[in-house]
Amino acid sequence: MSEQVVRVGRRFQGPAQSGNGGYVAGRVGTVLAEQLGDGMVAQVTLRMPPPLERDLALAADGSGAQLLSGEDVVAVGKPVEAEFLADATIDPVSPEEARAAEASYRGLKNHPFPTCFVCGPANSAGLQLKPGPLGDGRTACTWRPTADLATGDLVDAVFLWAALDCPGGWAIDLEGRPSVLGQITACIDARPPAGEACVALGRYLGEDGRKTFTATTLYDADGRVLARARQTWITVDPALFN
Repeated sequence: MSEQVVRVGRRFQGPAQSGNGGYVAGRVGTVLAEQLGDGMVAQVTLRMPPPLERDLALAADGSGAQLLSGEDVVAVGKPVEAEFLADATIDPVSPEEARAAEASYRGLKNHPFPTCFVCGPANSAGLQLKPGPLGDGRTACTWRPTADLATGDLVDAVFLWAALDCPGGWAIDLEGRPSVLGQITACIDARPPAGEACVALGRYLGEDGRKTFTATTLYDADGRVLARARQTWITVDPALFN
């Protein structure tokens, strides 16, 4: 059993009053993944907006994980078969194509959560991803992780979970269908060094009522898969979160 205290700093916010879903899920998922055997990956479901600047209790073993704020359940994790991510790998594009897509990133003008750690233009301490549309249900952007995101030579896995978040979200029409992350299942295949020129892609998979389903893939500079994920997003009123 792994137990630790987690504190989500304001830098890692999504909406103004809560933590970024991908980052918080990554805090849970990376600990859970360390407990899993071959052929299994971590799936994390967010039960409530993750509180900022508060001590949270994280416990995980091979059967699952829980992130608690007092008695309130913030997120739960469970192992799932890696086969769940069989169709999550998105065909890559070149860094040049990804940079061209960034010019059409809709979040620069009308972002429902402009302070988002991953893609918010108002969060200067964030990842500053700009996932723009490719015109075929996919998004793409570049990412060059900075040294403060790494331990030793390699980027911490939690930030790969975070980078897998919003490229999927922007495959949705977030202006007409504002959504927050409800669940993410991720597999980290390799960790890049700080400064690596990465490409992140998102893909729309479908929707059901208030839920929208997406996938994301992160590639390194040589076009190798670093990480893959599938997400479930929940349509919300942004005013309730900001």
